[in-house]
This record gives sequence, structure tokens and C-alpha cells, in this order.
Amino acid sequence: MGFIWTLIIGGIIGWLAGLVLGRDVPGGVIGNIIAGFIGAWIGSLLGGFGPVIGGFYVLPAFLGAIVFVLILSLVLRMIRRNA
Repeated sequence: MGFIWTLIIGGIIGWLAGLVLGRDVPGGVIGNIIAGFIGAWIGSLLGGFGPVIGGFYVLPAFLGAIVFVLILSLVLRMIRRNA
């Protein structure tokens, strides 16, 4: 059951990061989950603070997901311009 909660929380974090930036995460639900996981990893570099839900420190994971979605959207935009 813990793994399912981790997937759900990761997806929600990735989805919220996309909403805040106004950019869609490619891949839909799977993309949101991946963005949440990578955001949690990036956020872990900031340290562990804030509430823990589903094995994630929510605030650092959210901030990391925002950074990841921003970088991903910029890279995809550059690729589309050059193609």
C-alpha cells in the first residue's frame, strides 16, 4: 500500500508543479509521477523539511518538481525550435 501512496503523491506533486508554471508535463499521468519523483530527488538536495506524505518531504519535492518542469519545458522548447 505504501508504494501506491508514493505513486499518488508523486503524481500530485508533479501535477501541481505543472499547474503552478502553467505548463503541461509531457506524458500525462506518468509524466506527472516522474516529475514528482525527480522533483523529490532534486528537493532532497535542499534537505528534509516540512510535512512528510507518502515518503516525500512535500515542500522540497514540490520545489524540486517546479525546477524540473521548468527545465524540461525549456529544453523541449529549444528542441522544437531547432527541429
